[in-house]
Order: sequence, then structure tokens, then C-alpha cells
Amino acid sequence: MVSTSTCFAQVAVNIPGKDVFDYAVPRHLQSAAVPGVRVWIPFGTRRIVGLIVGVSDRTVVSRCRDIEAVIDETPLLSPALLAMTRWIAEYYCCSWGEAVEAAIPAPLKDGRTGLRARAGPPLPEPGNSRTFPRAELSLHQDDALAVIQPCVQQRRHAVFLLHGITASGKTEVYLQAMAAALAQGRTALMFVPEIALTPQTMDQFIARFGADAVAVIHSRLSAGEKFTQWQRIRSGQARVVIGARSAVFSPLERLGLIVVDEEHENTYKQEDVPRYHLVPAAIRRAEEAAAVVILGSATPSLESMYAARQDKITLIELPERVDGRELPSVQVIDMRQQRRVNGRPAIFSKPLEDAVRQCLGRREQSMIFLNRRGFATFISCRACGHVVQCAHCSIALVYHAASQQLRCHHCGFVQEKPQACPACAGDYLIYQGAGTEKVESELHRLFPEARIRRMDSDTVRRKNAHADVFYAFKNHEIDILVGTQMLAKGFDIPKVTVVGVVAADVALNLPDFRAAERTFGLITQVAGRAGRGKHPGRVLVQTYTPEHYAIQCAVHHDYAGFYAQEMAFRRQLLLPPYAHLAGITVRAKQESPAADAARSLFARAERCAGERARLLGPAPLPLVKLRGWYRWAILIKSERPEWLSSIVRESLAAWKRPSTVKISVDVDPLTLS
Repeated sequence: MVSTSTCFAQVAVNIPGKDVFDYAVPRHLQSAAVPGVRVWIPFGTRRIVGLIVGVSDRTVVSRCRDIEAVIDETPLLSPALLAMTRWIAEYYCCSWGEAVEAAIPAPLKDGRTGLRARAGPPLPEPGNSRTFPRAELSLHQDDALAVIQPCVQQRRHAVFLLHGITASGKTEVYLQAMAAALAQGRTALMFVPEIALTPQTMDQFIARFGADAVAVIHSRLSAGEKFTQWQRIRSGQARVVIGARSAVFSPLERLGLIVVDEEHENTYKQEDVPRYHLVPAAIRRAEEAAAVVILGSATPSLESMYAARQDKITLIELPERVDGRELPSVQVIDMRQQRRVNGRPAIFSKPLEDAVRQCLGRREQSMIFLNRRGFATFISCRACGHVVQCAHCSIALVYHAASQQLRCHHCGFVQEKPQACPACAGDYLIYQGAGTEKVESELHRLFPEARIRRMDSDTVRRKNAHADVFYAFKNHEIDILVGTQMLAKGFDIPKVTVVGVVAADVALNLPDFRAAERTFGLITQVAGRAGRGKHPGRVLVQTYTPEHYAIQCAVHHDYAGFYAQEMAFRRQLLLPPYAHLAGITVRAKQESPAADAARSLFARAERCAGERARLLGPAPLPLVKLRGWYRWAILIKSERPEWLSSIVRESLAAWKRPSTVKISVDVDPLTLS
């Protein structure tokens, strides 16, 4: 139906391409059709859900169709959240509807209802807040708060990079800065990079602010739990929100403080559309609210440290551990010189095995870190050399002993363990490489009396499994905890005195310009789990490249040295933070169409870029086939991020995409693979 209404709504729809569509608002809906509410609209031959992002008394569309119904009684998204989703759409080259979709709570997607305006306790006015206990602060913590708290109290937007070594007391700074925000009648948002960290963080924040004031948002909650938490936040009952990346869309009012803990973590980058990174999104939201942002890390991202050294944000240092504790001693073990078992390198060097044994003898705890899951990283045939690969991705399958299956860690493909070589029918298959499952098995063999658990994405799939492991370890029901990178992030267990890094080279061997940064960060962070109590810590790092600067700097807790060497490499190749990047990936079911389309798009993008950017490619990605699609990529480098968005949009608008080809855009990608 076409309306003669004089009121028109701009409606964002969750599809790629055009940002908004104009619809007429029938007179009986005009009081309800306000920005931030969902509506049912006709779209082609379908009836779909959109969200009103603006209302006007005019339109350039000659014949507008009517909105059919308004779903919500009150707006789902506030003006501040609408502004942030608009910025995400513009910066990260997606449609406004795709950005809006990320901000809508999962229980309310697809037009589901149930939302009603609920009166919750109002946010307290300044001066009426509870008084929170103040812990004993170190001199450096006191100095940090002396800089941060005035900005909070004056409601002045500022961004701080809190560079504190492991166990330097960053969390106490967060807590007291939040107390200052709450005392002003404002709210606070705290991000953690792993769901595994939420139990520990929740314990600390509930102990300080009370259970009624704290809400948590992450993907392991059920739909009902997410909705309950969302309502508590929206009503004003919950004034402190702890969550993973998506919590940036929490409906907090009077936002006073945002904390991004472990700000360097790659989990803060969204892999799917909209491919936003939490740090700039959080800063953008804080700008709208005149709020303070604290980016905390023992190993800050090069981008954040560069911004601090360029005086774009304020650097605060916590260079000492609390209570005068020493950093753990770190020993590098050159695996080229270590023993071999049946002609193969042993998983554990003699020094690491001895250190764990001594730790058990003292009734202390150990953590063993390897950033690879599974039992064997690939299976090959001794006769013909065939490697068993995924049917949908150009990568070897990983063997998982517990299920006797081969799995692809990219697409989820599973097949049973072969009894003979699929290529030559030979029966001499060898299992190469080691993952956390094999490490756990070897530890059981070496230390049969020890209580050993594994913590990786295979073992914490069950709801609350990560919390169960954390509390069991905290209560010393586990002697040795084996795990992947989730162990490196924030675990504070006083009885952990030995930390072993089984293979420090894993990340260095990846085709990734951030490989050295990831390696340095992981080793430094996991080493920081040791010696956080009254007993000194010891860290043993096994590597085949002991001379690499990332490993040497991590061993000596030398962030400044690593920063200097890595930045020289980035400057030479014009990589972030010296340039901004945008990657365009062209996908097709056959490689030839993908390659042809990538070449055609590259030519168009070169013409659009002119002198504003430098283009690389087109070229197949290192993992050329993923989930059944062949992938070719174009990389755009520019000094100014707004140029990237302009070039990408102009190029795609001027290029005719073949029907068999799909396109994805990633602005500020974390990897080029």
C-alpha cells in the first residue's frame, strides 16, 4: 500500500548495501513511530523487521510504502546507541542495519516481543551513593587515580592507557575509578576478553559494589538470562556492567566510565559483520557520554602505545607489582638441545618436568600453556606423504583422541579417524605435532598422582564449565591446569608458582604481520600468572628460536625493547600503527571466478584510490579455501581511515559484482590471512 501520509520514517534493515529505506508512517502510528523502535515493513515480496533511525516530514522517494506495525512501546536503542551504530556502519563499511542488528538483544531479534516499559530504581543522584571500601594503594596506584578520578568527577571525556605489569594492581584502580563514577550518580562498563574471566571479575566487583548493582553480559548466557540482564541494565537497577565485546551496546544511561581490561586482546575484534573493534567503539561511545575510558594491559597493543606516545591519549604506568612482589624468573629452554623420544622431540624438556615435579612436592600449583587444541595437529602417511585434510578448507585436520575423530578448527568438519591412508591405502599413519589434549595425556603419564585438568574451547563448551574449572583451580582441587590462551588472561591464583610454555614458537610460524606481537604478549601474560602470592614464581619457556626478539623481550619483561624493535619493522613496511588497512575478500565456489573478480575489483579500486592509498594484491589468502569458498584478497593502505571507507564504498559502487561471487570488507583487520 502507498500512503499519502506527511510523516516519513528512515528505517534501517539488516541487509548489506543501502543504509536506510524511507517508509510512510500511517497517521494512527505516528505517535509510536519514533527513532529506536522496531517496525514491521513490507520489503519486496516479504514482510520483515526494521528499526526506525529517523523521522522526517519529507522524502525524496516518489512512492513510499507504509509501515505496517510498530513493535515496541519504547525505543530499544537510545540516541547515543543509534549514533554509535551509525559510526560503526560508516567506519567499518557495513550497512546501518547490520550495525543496528548487533545492538539489538538476542531475545528481541526477528520481531520477537515481550518488552514492556518497566519502572526500575532510578540512578542515585550525586552524594546519595553508597560509600565503597578503599583498599591500601601503592604509590603508583595512588598516582594513577589522582589523574583519572578528577576527569570522572568533572564528567570530562578522557582516554587513559594504564600500562601495568602483571600483578601491579590494575583491577584496584578500575574499582576505585568506578566508585568515583557511581558516587557521581553515573554508571560504569567493564570489558573482559574471555568468558573464562567473568567469574573472577564478578566476584571482585560484587564484593565491592554488591550483587544488585552488577550485571553480566556474554554469549554463554541463555536467551532468558540475557534478557533479564538487559532489563536490569535498562531499568537502572544494574549500574555496573561486566561483559565481553557485545556489552558495548548495553543500554546504560549516565555512562561515566568504560574500562577495557587486556585491551590488546584480539578477541575484542568482531569476526562477522559488523567487523568492529571494541576499543575504538568504546571510545566513540564514551565521547557521546562525556565519559572516561581506561585501556588496561601489561602488554598494550602497539596502536594504543603509539597513540599515547603521540599524546592522543594519556599514558599511566604501574611499573611494580603490589606488596613489593618480584616478577617471576624466566628460563628459556632451547628445544634443539633437548632430549628426543623414539627419534622425536619430547613434549616436556627435563627442566620443565623437574620444575613441575618440585612444585607438586611443595603442594603448590602449576599452569602449562600451549596455544593449540587437540591431540595431534595432523596425520600423515609414512608411505606416500599424504596429509589428511578438511573437505571444505585447505588445511590439515586435527586429531582429537577423546572422540577418536579428526576435526577442522575452522569450519567444524568432523570425520572418523582413518584406519588406512585415504590416498594409497597404506596402514602406516603417523600422528604429528601436539595440542593440549596430548599435553594433558603426557602429564598424566609423568605425574599419575597429580590432579590435572584441561581448559580450552573443547572442555568448556558446557554452560558454566569455565566457572567450574576456575573455582576448582582457585580452591586447589587442581594441581596442574593445562590450557590455551584463555589461561594467559587475568587468572590470579596465589598458589601458582610454576608456569610452563610448551611451544613458544606456535604463533611465530603463522603468516601474520602481528605474529611477533602476539608471541610477546602471550608469553608475557602467561608468565605473569606465576608468583602472585607469597611464594616466588618460576616460568620455563620452551622454544626452537630462543634468539627471536619477541621471546627475548618477553623473557626479560622488556616491553619498551620489544616496542622499539617491532615498530621499526612496522614503519619499514608501512603497517599499523603507521597506516590504516582495509581488506576486501572476494569469495567463490571455484577459484577461477574468485581470482578473476578480484583482479577486476582491484583495477576499479586503484582508479578510485588515486593518490589517497596504496593497494596490494590481488592474491589468494594463505588459507585459500575456507568453508568451501575460495578466497582472494585486496589490501588497501592509507594514512587516513576516512579515506579507506571512501575508497571501499566508491570501488564497490562502481564495480559490477558477478552473481557467483561474494564480498566481505574488514577495516583495521587483525591479520591478513
